[in-house]
Amino acid sequence: MSVPHAKYRYASPRSSSVTFLLFFFSVGQGCGGAETAPAQAPVAIASLAPNSPSTPATPALAPVVVVPALVDPKRSPVSPVVAVKDVGFATPESVIHDAEADVYLVSNINGPPGASDGNGFISKVSPEGRVLELKWIEGGKNGAKLDAPKGMALVGDMLYVADITTVRTFDRKTGKPAGEVKLPGSTFVNDLAARAGKVYASDSGIKFSEKGAEPTKTDSVWLIEKGKAKRIVTGESLGKPNGLLATETGVWVVTFGSGELYRIEDSGTKSDTQKLPKGSLDGIVAVGDSFLVSSWEAGALFKGKPGGTFEGIVDGLKAPADIGYDAKRSRVLVPLFNDNAIAVYDVR
Repeated sequence: MSVPHAKYRYASPRSSSVTFLLFFFSVGQGCGGAETAPAQAPVAIASLAPNSPSTPATPALAPVVVVPALVDPKRSPVSPVVAVKDVGFATPESVIHDAEADVYLVSNINGPPGASDGNGFISKVSPEGRVLELKWIEGGKNGAKLDAPKGMALVGDMLYVADITTVRTFDRKTGKPAGEVKLPGSTFVNDLAARAGKVYASDSGIKFSEKGAEPTKTDSVWLIEKGKAKRIVTGESLGKPNGLLATETGVWVVTFGSGELYRIEDSGTKSDTQKLPKGSLDGIVAVGDSFLVSSWEAGALFKGKPGGTFEGIVDGLKAPADIGYDAKRSRVLVPLFNDNAIAVYDVR
């Protein structure tokens, strides 16, 4: 069955609205009958002013009611334990936990997702919801180059950031630029995942024009090792690969186009393919032996095991993008692409 296209609009500092095309899906109105997790009381729900010359670098939490703006309470009784909104985020696409520094890193596209405009940035946020540095790494500042940063991964002392057709590296502690790895022939490098010194990258195989998102047929999964990149698998059958999760048995992929979960080995072999309840899949993380996956079409987070049933645990989200995981606190970190916000949920 074919499903009509859907369009999202998001505000950016330089444009009142920019159209972001969801390839083949309309937004669903639920999780296909999936069970909903029991209600959880919020621990800290905060709205913080972005840092400015007159604002302290680490402002105190200012609790306000922001949950209705992030989650539709009629569709999900689950509340975030931390919600950060109205702080200056600009199209947040990915959130990861730096366990060594115990901070959350947020990539901000800050404009059209495929534009080489040099104004992307990465924010640093405390687990309590304090904005430590809104623009810790900023395109055009201190030698940094960032256009439309998306997925991120940490390897040793380096932070790797996906940026359209390039993977950029920065010092994990200082944020100073440390180099870049080009992915020749790629068009939309979307997510990164790392394990045992290897970094994997997804190319969703699209480009943006006045018509919106258009397929480029460059759908691929890449492997970066010792500073060199190579495609390990490519082809339209990959279904616009997006979120990645690196494991000892290969890299797991969720797709934005086909709504699938599958595994890719370093040899390029694809296996264990299954459809999830809804599509437009973005992020994936492991929680124990289960996976959590974000779906734009469902407006939800799914939980399940490969080969098994995936059910909704949080519903009513607006454009949940590339999720992260805080293992120290058993939390899933959810960037809300269209709301310029992040929501954090307890997943014990």
